[in-house]
Amino acid sequence: MRRIPDFHAERHKAAGQDTLFDTWRFHAFFTTTDPAVLDTIAADKTHRHHTVIEQVHADLKHSALAHLPSGIFNANAAWLVLAVIAFNLTRAAATLTAAPDIAKATTATVRRKLIHVPARVASSARRITLHLPHAWPWHDAWTPLFDRVADPPATVLS
Repeated sequence: MRRIPDFHAERHKAAGQDTLFDTWRFHAFFTTTDPAVLDTIAADKTHRHHTVIEQVHADLKHSALAHLPSGIFNANAAWLVLAVIAFNLTRAAATLTAAPDIAKATTATVRRKLIHVPARVASSARRITLHLPHAWPWHDAWTPLFDRVADPPATVLS
């Protein structure tokens, strides 16, 4: 058994329908692991790690992998490689923003907020200027990402 604080207990309470445990929700999980190998806490951590992997698989299936299979093995293999590269680059970009809500968002959300930028590119005096929209809600998250990616690398002195 695993117990979790129930922050929504008051919302689900109806008149005369008090809960048995007001402050905790209990969740059971089953495992075939020998208790001598993993205790309850270690088994819970192992199962939680599996949920992270399942979220990555779901994220990939709802994006580029939704177009598989094509019926041609080499095309599927190439598409899978490109999908994983795009996924990893999108996750890295989300991490570089230093915005906690974007860093944990799905790749579809990251694409919608950071990659599909409604900007206008202008050039003047051999300089390229990117004009972002006024009052764009993700400006504060996008700017550190752009600064980190667009700046030249630091020089290394030996």
